[in-house]
Amino acid sequence: MVDERDALRADKGRLEERVRLLEASTKSLDGERVELIDQMEDLRQQQEEAEKHLRRLRKAEADLSHRVAVQETELQSRGQEIAGLRSTYEGLVSDLEAELADGQIEIQQLRDGLQLNMAQEVLFPSGSAEVSSGGQAVLAKVADRVGDAPYVVVVQGHTDDVPISTGRFPSNWELAGARASRVVRILARDGIPPERLSAVSYGEHSPRAENDSAKGRARNRRIEITLKPIDAPSVAASAGEDPAADAVAPQAGGAAPPRRGAPAAAQPADPAAAAQ
Repeated sequence: MVDERDALRADKGRLEERVRLLEASTKSLDGERVELIDQMEDLRQQQEEAEKHLRRLRKAEADLSHRVAVQETELQSRGQEIAGLRSTYEGLVSDLEAELADGQIEIQQLRDGLQLNMAQEVLFPSGSAEVSSGGQAVLAKVADRVGDAPYVVVVQGHTDDVPISTGRFPSNWELAGARASRVVRILARDGIPPERLSAVSYGEHSPRAENDSAKGRARNRRIEITLKPIDAPSVAASAGEDPAADAVAPQAGGAAPPRRGAPAAAQPADPAAAAQ
């Protein structure tokens, strides 16, 4: 009995030691489990951040691809516009060769368009808003060249500072406006769609030269016809920009001095509504 009791005590001791070891192992495993759970949570957060970053990168890539595509389209369109403007420029230079050689007309390439500068003598008798037969022939050449091209056409009337006061023209504003409107009517008659035409009067307030000499006053009495691609922004607002700052190849007369002043008003695109 004693031996059996001692054996049981020995077994119990071994079992208790085993339980103690198991409890210690379990406690250790619980600690490792908690640590692993923390690590898994850290990894989950890192994965979420990585996925967010990846989504941002993909969105940025898509945005960049879209911008590149838009810019390529714009560049292609701009290239076509430039080619069209150059073709129109060369055609006008050829059509108006005699007037350019005489210095009566200048053609300048702007950043996004063309500008024809016509001396008063090409189009109008002094103090009149009726276009001469020679002037109508010149405008017919312009309309024939520009009529089918996708341009907005802004006609600007300018005078010198010599006062005028008649029943029809109380001031230079009215004279310049009537001349610009008359040119618009003729261009519309000769084939340029009226909805692409407008007339602006600058009067005497945007001179190209000083008005203290006959030569300077002659330079200031003029009609300017600005051609801009239909999609170009702020066509009417930018029609009075300084051609000297933008010119690529000014013809017969060179660059103009800085422009001053502002237009009296932009008239409606309908030539009939623009008449003085």
